[in-house]
This record gives sequence, C-alpha cells and structure tokens, in this order.
Amino acid sequence: MDTSDNTRTLLSQSAGDTARAGALLAPELVIGDSVLLDGSLGAGKTVFAKGLAIALGVAGEGVRSPTFTLVNIYPGPFPVYHIDLYRIEKPEELSELGLEEMIGTDGVAIVEWPDRLGPYLPKGAIWVRIKDRGGDRREITIEDRRSRKL
Repeated sequence: MDTSDNTRTLLSQSAGDTARAGALLAPELVIGDSVLLDGSLGAGKTVFAKGLAIALGVAGEGVRSPTFTLVNIYPGPFPVYHIDLYRIEKPEELSELGLEEMIGTDGVAIVEWPDRLGPYLPKGAIWVRIKDRGGDRREITIEDRRSRKL
C-alpha cells in the first residue's frame, strides 16, 4: 500500500478485496461525510460501496446498485445514501433527487459518477478512484479532501 499525508493506494486482486477496501474506510467516516467513487463502468464502484455500507452497519442483502433508481437509502445506525448518477445527462435532472437532503447531512453519502454532481459536489469529501488493471485486479486510490485527515 502506498500512502502520503492524505492519499493512499491499495491493490485489489478480487471483488472480495475491493469490498474489503470499502470496509476499511468505514471506521474513518463520521455523519455528514461524502465518499465519491470514480471509475469506469464495471470498475468495481458498487462492490466498494457495498463493502463500505455493510461496514457502516447496513444489512448486506439490501445493498444493491442504484443505477435504475438513482438513489438507495439504507437504514442502519444512521442513513447511508447510495447515489448512482450514471444515467444523469443534464445538471437540471439533479434538482429532482433531493441531493441537498442527503449530501453532508444526517448520514454518509456514497456517490458513484461524482463528476455529474455539478453544484452538489461537496468541497470536503473522500475521493476513491478505482482503475481496472486487467482481470479482477484493481488499483484503488483514496484521497481525503476533508479538513480532517485519514
């Protein structure tokens, strides 16, 4: 694992490793945090999100990709908002989702395709970039842009 003050890189050899990488991030989060998942289609963003959500206390069988629903809200010790913006084409479509009630509020927001957040992009967030390195291998870079560090 490579690390710097606010960035670390993990190498995943399997989907299980990617989910465990998500789980490792959970103890470092507090209510109001946002985790922004960046990566190509099929890179493992939802797998990472599932590992993170389960570690935050969400029942595992309920964690699924919100690609078609856009938002899944998982109950637990606090709400986990799983937001997938893959199908968003214009920033105007975001206003109907109620993102201002999910990002930086009473739970933890996990956002796939954060480049589509437009005006809702939080200034202080944790960015997770997942790169496909062939087969099941992934390079996962976690960068903490919050005012407090990992």
